[in-house]
Amino acid sequence: MSRKTMVIIAGPTAVGKTGLAIDVAKMLNTEIINADSRQIYREMVIGTAVPNEVQQKQVKHHFINHKSIHENYNASVFESEVLDFLNIFFSGHNEVVMTGGSGMYIDAVCRGIDDIPTVDPEIRNRIRLEYEATGLEGIRLKLKHLDPEYYRKVDLKNPVRIMKAIEIAEMTGRPYSAFLTGTPKTRAFSTVKIGLDLPRQELHERINRRVDLMMKQGLLEEVRALYPYKHLNPLNTVGYKELFGYLDKRHTLDEAVEMIKGHTRQYARRQLTWFHRDKEMKWFRPDEKEMIFDYILHPDGVGVPRRGVL
Repeated sequence: MSRKTMVIIAGPTAVGKTGLAIDVAKMLNTEIINADSRQIYREMVIGTAVPNEVQQKQVKHHFINHKSIHENYNASVFESEVLDFLNIFFSGHNEVVMTGGSGMYIDAVCRGIDDIPTVDPEIRNRIRLEYEATGLEGIRLKLKHLDPEYYRKVDLKNPVRIMKAIEIAEMTGRPYSAFLTGTPKTRAFSTVKIGLDLPRQELHERINRRVDLMMKQGLLEEVRALYPYKHLNPLNTVGYKELFGYLDKRHTLDEAVEMIKGHTRQYARRQLTWFHRDKEMKWFRPDEKEMIFDYILHPDGVGVPRRGVL
């Protein structure tokens, strides 16, 4: 690698990104940038599978548990903070590893993110109240009216993204899709992108085991402590919202755990859909470490065909 290089280890939840990223960082004698949109919050540890103390001692990790759930954070802020970090980090290192399952955060650093206007807090609060009053279907219909183009693209199960588009449209009088140019920004570093995947059944078994382990580690107690803040956006996420439902007596604990497993499998499928759109991504099994090392050091090689698509 002749210039400053970011090695990206991406893939679905529970596939084995953390372990491989540590091995790659050791091989390159470098550090790791976390690109998981949930692991940035210091109050969310067990349910987001933050690298444990032993793993973080092996290789220094950045952008883990450095924000509060009470702070506003998004891919645009992440892009800015990571680029500022890299300006300093690359003065003493030639490579860095980025790993995570948040495709939008990874793309923001690699390609840049469109300049979206800052939303007025009053508008944001009003849209939030509309969502609470009309539910997901209500804001879906509103988005379809305001921005049919974005409506066809957005994950219609994700209220955060739907509300963001409505906020921008109402504040500016222009559809949110009009701000999404998709023009890549020039970066002062190159990227080598590694995608990890497994056959569907194997990945699902790993997801189920991880959820069971989280429960043994005290996920319910973590969620119980966060219950007063369940209305905050960071907590509207898999592993937390299901247990909030249990605490609200809407279902049993066993039902909540099975819901977490099912919703996590659905989330993994969406992650893979996102990453497979990136033609620069080379796909491997997480246990093909030597082949991955060889590809990182010689990225002009053939690589391995993708496998295990959900």
